[in-house]
Amino acid sequence: MTYPVLVTGGSSGLGAAVVTAVQKAGGTAVVIDRQPPADGVEWVECDLADTRAAEAATRRVIESAGGLSGVVTAAGMDVPGRLEDVPGDVWDRIVAIDLLATAAVVRAAIPALRESHGTVVTVSSTLGVKAVSDATAYCAAKFGVVGFTRSLAAELAGAVGVTLVIPGGMRTKFFDERDEQYKPGPDAILNDPANVAAAILFALNQPPGCAVRELVVAAETETSYP
Repeated sequence: MTYPVLVTGGSSGLGAAVVTAVQKAGGTAVVIDRQPPADGVEWVECDLADTRAAEAATRRVIESAGGLSGVVTAAGMDVPGRLEDVPGDVWDRIVAIDLLATAAVVRAAIPALRESHGTVVTVSSTLGVKAVSDATAYCAAKFGVVGFTRSLAAELAGAVGVTLVIPGGMRTKFFDERDEQYKPGPDAILNDPANVAAAILFALNQPPGCAVRELVVAAETETSYP
């Protein structure tokens, strides 16, 4: 990787696992997040719910690094609940971070990725292909990421690699702040985020002219897919 890989949400969870995978492979990762990543990892502080700020942060990374080899949009959040119980500003924030920030960061990165013939990896969810109750914002956003990425792949074909990753549930802090009824139970089947990060690294390492279009990565006995 000639240039760094930009990872949104790279301070925790899947994003942090991607940063580690890139570094172990000899590459460099730069993070956009609200919280600092692991020591020694370059980052730009940004609330990704502010999509114009997300674009500006992406341009700052590109200017500082001189280019990009790839972008991984790993940032995500959810606050489960019935539609009438989730405050409107919270619902909007989920969609903004999970979908609109994905588009904003990619939009700002496209010129640099065209120059390097780099790769975009977007992160949806098994709940982007299979809807469940009490997750209208998350499902709307992650279904949106699926449609956005498939359209983007057609739009950038031959110029930028585009991969959609659809992970199942992972053992991260993603569930920590949920009400108890929405937390995975003790018998929940969750994947190691390092496994998903390895799949993302595989997509990032494809040579120009070869693209991994979609990857579903889940624990073998996960029930949310198919």
